[in-house]
Parts: sequence; C-alpha cells; structure tokens
Amino acid sequence: MKYKNIKIILANTFYKRFKGLMLKKDFKDGLLFTNLTDSSIHTLFMRFEIDIYFLDENRTIFEKTSLKPWKFYKPKKQAKFILETKKDKLKLEIGDNLDFI
Repeated sequence: MKYKNIKIILANTFYKRFKGLMLKKDFKDGLLFTNLTDSSIHTLFMRFEIDIYFLDENRTIFEKTSLKPWKFYKPKKQAKFILETKKDKLKLEIGDNLDFI
C-alpha cells in the first residue's frame, strides 16, 4: 500500500527525541526517531493514543504497538528507526518496508 502526502517530522537530535509528541493537543503527521541509543517508548504527558512502528536497519517493520497516554513500552530488540503516528493514521504491518524520501 502506498501513502502520498504524509509529512514525517524527523526527530534526530536529543531535544527533538526528548520532546517527541508530549503536550501536543493533536498530531496529523508522523514522527520518525533516528540516532537512537534506546528503543524504549513512553507516552507521558501525551493527550492521544499513538501507533508505534519499530524498524530495523533495512527500514523493515519488525514490531508494532499502540499506546494510550501515560504508558511505557520496550520492544524485543533495539530499533534503528521508530515511527510514531496518531492511532490508525497508517495501516502498516510487520514486514512492511518503508522508503524515506
């Protein structure tokens, strides 16, 4: 399945990764985390449920989950990239390969 016109915001610095989606009232795009030292995720101070996709070095989804506000999650292995979207924004599945342009 191809998606067009989806804006992905890059979280490639410590501050951008730290802030993430905290305190946002709504979010219509995606947030891509790079330069990761840990793949643990939390939804502290968030106001909506999100889908989280964990990707390997080939940009293939190896794990996914949905989290409500004020929850924690740690994937089974370290991710190279993490993509966060609002719940049900994308219909991606484990094994899907993403292409970043």
